[in-house]
Amino acid sequence: MAAQHTPALPVLGSRKPSHRERVADALRAALIAGELRPGEVYSAPGLAGRFGVSATPVREAMLDLAKEGLVDTVPNKGFRVTAVSERQLDEYTHVRALIEIPTTAELARTADPVALEALRPVAREIVTAAAAGDLIAYVEADLRFHLGLLALAGNGHLVDVVRDLRRRSRLYGLTALVEQGRLEASAEEHLEILDALLARDEEAVRAVMTRHLGHVRSLWAGP
Repeated sequence: MAAQHTPALPVLGSRKPSHRERVADALRAALIAGELRPGEVYSAPGLAGRFGVSATPVREAMLDLAKEGLVDTVPNKGFRVTAVSERQLDEYTHVRALIEIPTTAELARTADPVALEALRPVAREIVTAAAAGDLIAYVEADLRFHLGLLALAGNGHLVDVVRDLRRRSRLYGLTALVEQGRLEASAEEHLEILDALLARDEEAVRAVMTRHLGHVRSLWAGP
């Protein structure tokens, strides 16, 4: 597994999130990346030390994650990460594909090139995080990139649905890809998506997005 570190807490959307929300986002990223494992019980003080914050916002953030069904509260011990079945992962990925592939492909015709180009630094963050083996930073940047793309379609409800699906997914295979030196190549797909969008090549966008989401369920979700 990649070395433990203090992740940079992400900022999603235009509204500045509270510290509690930023901690929750970092914990979600750790869940998605598989750095917090299903069935394991984690204490708020233990997680606080790992993330370089105090125990109170971690405890509050974990209660938020419990409401979302991502963890269960274990009295006097902490929080147990809930498991996600293979069938659930299949269903999440299927719904994501139904939404994200056509919506992103349509942006090849409708999106402002300046708005698309503004996402390039985020795509580069994904590549940098992959090269460093920083899984939490990878997941955070990946989330910002894809939600940022979908936001250009102008449908906030669609963005919320995909955000929820991504939070519930698990990408346990990311660690293996880092160890094999393959995650950086996958990260480059984000730049490929941008280039196809800027070229107004709708079919190329569709092809890259289909391949990209295929990795989410196969390569990246493996144990």
